[in-house]
Amino acid sequence: MAVFLLVLLAALVSVDVAAAHSGGGFGFKATLTHVDANAGYTKAQLLSRAVARSRARVAALQSLATAADAITAARILLRFSEGEYLMDVGIGSPPRYFSAMIDTGSDLIWTQCAPCLLCVEQPTPYFEPAKSTSYASLPCSSAMCNALYSPLCFQNACVYQAFYGDSASSAGVLANETFTFGTNSTRVAVPRVSFGCGNMNAGTLFNGSGMVGFGRGALSLVSQLGSPRFSYCLTSFMSPATSRLYFGAYATLNSTNTSSSGPVQSTPFIVNPALPTMYFLNMTGISVAGDLLPIDPSVFAINETDGTGGVIIDSGTTVTFLAQPAYAMVQGAFVAWVGLPRANATPSDTFDTCFKWPPPPRRMVTLPEMVLHFDGADMELPLENYMVMDGGTGNLCLAMLPSDDGSIIGSFQHQNFHMLYDLENSLLSFVPAPCNLS
Repeated sequence: MAVFLLVLLAALVSVDVAAAHSGGGFGFKATLTHVDANAGYTKAQLLSRAVARSRARVAALQSLATAADAITAARILLRFSEGEYLMDVGIGSPPRYFSAMIDTGSDLIWTQCAPCLLCVEQPTPYFEPAKSTSYASLPCSSAMCNALYSPLCFQNACVYQAFYGDSASSAGVLANETFTFGTNSTRVAVPRVSFGCGNMNAGTLFNGSGMVGFGRGALSLVSQLGSPRFSYCLTSFMSPATSRLYFGAYATLNSTNTSSSGPVQSTPFIVNPALPTMYFLNMTGISVAGDLLPIDPSVFAINETDGTGGVIIDSGTTVTFLAQPAYAMVQGAFVAWVGLPRANATPSDTFDTCFKWPPPPRRMVTLPEMVLHFDGADMELPLENYMVMDGGTGNLCLAMLPSDDGSIIGSFQHQNFHMLYDLENSLLSFVPAPCNLS
């Protein structure tokens, strides 16, 4: 790879730009589209594909905290960065528009660029820096270059490398460029956004053309725009309706279109020094059918020795993964309450806590309520956020899975909640909302 990088870097030409970020108080609204939208998949296929991506993402995350070095961490982190939702962004002057995956679990913003020595299929042409008047590669001494997990340097040009696993990767130049965000009247152009211009890429982008990191690190969009708040409202997973993203001044729950929802609730983020870019929460318990399950608090705690464990909220993982001891208790509570025969789980099944459906004639089935408890907040999940019909088997399933290390609150569980990430006050706030009306 080093030889190819030398070749591509020698061919790159940069154009300096003297634009500066505008002052604070700005924001924008954007539309989010699911990566599998309008692809003709059945409901069963949508679930199966999403869970398969989530399993891979969780497996990568479990390896990240204990990575032995920066190169290993960089490889794992981009593998973890396979997101679920796309937003349109304009890159360059004049802007050329691309759909990029948003990811609250990573920081780097990047897209594939020409000249392309090795690129993967994407729905739009590759970005061409030579056609933009605002493109400028970053020197090795820049703060943004030093924020990379494993920066390289060639002729004073900052080079990034990111790996998805054994066979997928992205490498290129870290540069500054003007990015255009938002829709209609909220559209805003922001100069000097640092991003990866990838000239060597392999793998798949899941109908996108790059990545926009929304994590807590210096390279993320949230940090670079200097307006530390964003929110999203995700429509029902099976719905064709698009979802919404709000950034900066537009990220507020005050005008949320709610129906019979309760008050806004907030819980503080906590920092995991081993994974500082991710959004950890202090989860205190889980209730099923009104009963608080006797889960040891250590099950949800971060291991102070190596950074494993803990609870992350993540837009790029679809279903929630619970640490095995917590999952076992939740599973036991559902089996006891539902009272229907369990379906035999196989390795190919999407979920492993499923009940044979439909129930016997004249058998009334009442499904238990479920509440996720956090420090200072209780997330009462609607039934559709944790029970699902498996279209492949026809069974009724709990839309959660076990994890060998740590827990992740996935997007399926916060569909039709308006979720606000307030980094300035280090708070996650949420309120139930009909997101198709937001």
